[in-house]
Amino acid sequence: MTADLYIRVSTDEQADKGYSQRDQEERLRKYCENNQIKVRQVIFEDHSAKTFNRPKWNGLLFDLKKKKNVVDFVLFSKWDRFSRNAGDAYQMINILRKLGVEPQAIEQPLDLAVPENKLMLAFYLAAPEVENDRRALNVLLGMRKAKKEGRWMGVAPVGYANKITEDGKKYIAPVEPEASIMKWVFEKLDEGQLNVEQIMKQAFEKGIKTCRSNFWNLLRNPVYCGRIYLSGYKDEVSRHVQGLHQSIISEALFYDVQDYLNGKKKTYRAKVGSMDELQLRGYLICPKCGKLLTGSASKGRNGRYYYYHCVSSCGARFKAENANQLFSSELKKLVPKPGMTEVYKVVLQEEFKAQTKSQREDLKQVKEALEKANTELANARKLLLSNEIEPSEYRSIKSDYEKKITGLESKLIELSQEGKSIEPLLNKALATLTSLDKLYEMADNKAKREIIGSIFPEKLVFDGFQYRTARLNEAVSLIYSLDRGFNQNENGQTESIFDQSLFVPRTGFEPARPFGHHHLKV
Repeated sequence: MTADLYIRVSTDEQADKGYSQRDQEERLRKYCENNQIKVRQVIFEDHSAKTFNRPKWNGLLFDLKKKKNVVDFVLFSKWDRFSRNAGDAYQMINILRKLGVEPQAIEQPLDLAVPENKLMLAFYLAAPEVENDRRALNVLLGMRKAKKEGRWMGVAPVGYANKITEDGKKYIAPVEPEASIMKWVFEKLDEGQLNVEQIMKQAFEKGIKTCRSNFWNLLRNPVYCGRIYLSGYKDEVSRHVQGLHQSIISEALFYDVQDYLNGKKKTYRAKVGSMDELQLRGYLICPKCGKLLTGSASKGRNGRYYYYHCVSSCGARFKAENANQLFSSELKKLVPKPGMTEVYKVVLQEEFKAQTKSQREDLKQVKEALEKANTELANARKLLLSNEIEPSEYRSIKSDYEKKITGLESKLIELSQEGKSIEPLLNKALATLTSLDKLYEMADNKAKREIIGSIFPEKLVFDGFQYRTARLNEAVSLIYSLDRGFNQNENGQTESIFDQSLFVPRTGFEPARPFGHHHLKV
């Protein structure tokens, strides 16, 4: 008689239980020696027995089909070495028998010709499967328990790193510079000036290393706002739980980005120039027909020459070099006069207080909506207790309201934080304003366009000699009104300067004036 020996180990834990390859081989060879069985070959497998889709087993089966009546037995130590799935095991036993091969476990021998032994075979095959199912269930419940406690399970997402405490507990913590880059990604998406593809490209250039599909998954992951997604299980509905890790962004920002990705948030995108020589492309309007000026290069004898020209057939065309130089000259006039920085700071603080009055109303509305949602959820619970609605209906209602309440709570936190002092921000902004012309000259094309967009919310009209705009940034308008008040104040008092803030037009309260109203001459 001839036999092939099949030896399988899938984990280090099995080695501890006496399932090591060397141990199995010794017992199988001793069995063959005692029973005068010739060993044809020994097959070593390092694969799970949940299915028969195993590399070494497939090779053995192919060999048995190719060389029929050469082997009498396929021997293994126990039936769980053969399979951990009863249904697949019965099918494989039938296949081997048709090939004239008898599978046999030397430590759990069964004569399958005896009908009663099939009961024992069922037990031997079912026990490993039950053990697998129990182990899988324990892992699942353990992971759910950990998630409910706020612990992240698995490999840390981009921007975080897996760490272990001194007592052996695992956790995730932000890691730089990836954490700052991911925060920048969410902030840029919330601004709505660039689409996801453009932001993803810049994020990759900044150092984010991941694939395109996973980048989209990262944008949906609540881990960045300090929460962990817990999937539904049996009667439990899916929900977000508070994580133990440090958040990178606020919950309000995360949900705003989700609205943007779901198409619920309206955005306005500006065209982005691609060449340093055409830094104003997308911001200029034709003085003749009012259409947008684009930019292009023409090839001449001594090189390439760049022009801004109208998209229509009106013929408007200006040298880009002259237009850029004139804009830089005009930008220098925005630098505050000596002694005005502190005046700007005081007036802007007063203006900020006046404009943030609406936040109190928004805060009140969010609190009322939150109280209403909690009340309605409590009413649904009462209907469940009085058997007026089914448990499935209550679970659906609870899931919807918990998402709504979570969103309202994050907005409540965000609105509460917005009422804080803006003095640090003002100090930074005024420091930038005092060196605005130098920053613009030293900046790259992308930074220059950001400066232009922050100062001029509307397009500029350029006629070849000067720039005009329908509206300046509100803070810039306030500064200009202060400058005029400062220049016209002959008695040296500052009371008239503060009065100027009352005449600054606020966005959305006055109709837009036709372009060409303000000349950039101060």
